[in-house]
Amino acid sequence: MKGQKGFVLIAKRPLAGLFQGIVRWHTVYRERRLLATLNDDALKDIGLSRADVEQESQRHFWDDPLRK
Repeated sequence: MKGQKGFVLIAKRPLAGLFQGIVRWHTVYRERRLLATLNDDALKDIGLSRADVEQESQRHFWDDPLRK
C-alpha cells in the first residue's frame, strides 16, 4: 500500500508470557514462605506484625499484589 509505514508484529516467542507468569508465581510463593520464617524483631524492622504475615502467607500463589 502506498504510504504505509507500519507493519504487523508477530510474536517470536508466544510462550514467553506464560513462562514469565509461572516464574513470577514461583517468586511470589518463595517470598511469602521466606516472610513467614522471619522472627518478630525482623518483622518489626520492616513494619509488619505476625498477623500481617499470617494473612499474607494464606494467599494463593497466583494472587499477585503487583499484578506483574
